[in-house]
Amino acid sequence: MLRSLLAVATAAALTYLVVPSPQGDRIIRVYGDLSTTEHVAVIVPGADTTSATFDGGRAKPYSTPGGGARAVLAQARELDPAARLAVVAWLGYDSPATVSLGSATGWAAEKGAPALRRYVNETLRGKRVSLLCHSYGSVVCAKAAPGIRADNLAVFGSPGLGVSSAAELGGVPLWAGSGTEDWARGIPKIKIGPLGFGRDPAEPGYGSRVFAAGAAGHSDYLAPGGESLRNLTLIALGRTAEVSHA
Repeated sequence: MLRSLLAVATAAALTYLVVPSPQGDRIIRVYGDLSTTEHVAVIVPGADTTSATFDGGRAKPYSTPGGGARAVLAQARELDPAARLAVVAWLGYDSPATVSLGSATGWAAEKGAPALRRYVNETLRGKRVSLLCHSYGSVVCAKAAPGIRADNLAVFGSPGLGVSSAAELGGVPLWAGSGTEDWARGIPKIKIGPLGFGRDPAEPGYGSRVFAAGAAGHSDYLAPGGESLRNLTLIALGRTAEVSHA
């Protein structure tokens, strides 16, 4: 066990030397009308999100923050043509490179969390907010959770949240989904000092409500027609009783 943990730490350190984390991109884009909406979904993307991949540059458009936002809006209209929902694609932090020490630690998340909390509490004040947090973005959301005025926090493709249970998130209801084809399921759920994020939020006993994500791969949670997209949209609309569970 100790040998495998040391191997993870060594690999993370070496990749950081070879692939430093990108810095500097900040994009917050609203899809829909914030002035008339009742519900707001805030998509917080994970690693390797830059201006070049924010709304393009990938083979699966729905895997980008902008494409995912449009997919959630389209699903909401399908579920309820009169639904008042806006979606915010929020890249308000330095997204680390996937292969870097940054993606194995909470440093970038800790720096970005206060900005996410301020955006929700101030800009979205008075709205019913659901945070939809993908991959490393789930770490950002977990750091921002204490003190945030959100109605739901949904994480998917998460490497872990850096806390031992949902009880440490300040009372925000936690939803978690994990697709059967997601490679992130194989990430060791450990925490050694600053490395790793600990328990899987979708595991029994964590305190989350586990929604069905079907056979989603790591980039497929917001794919049109998928069970995961439907469930995340239902959460965003406040129709949580209709969410299917894993």
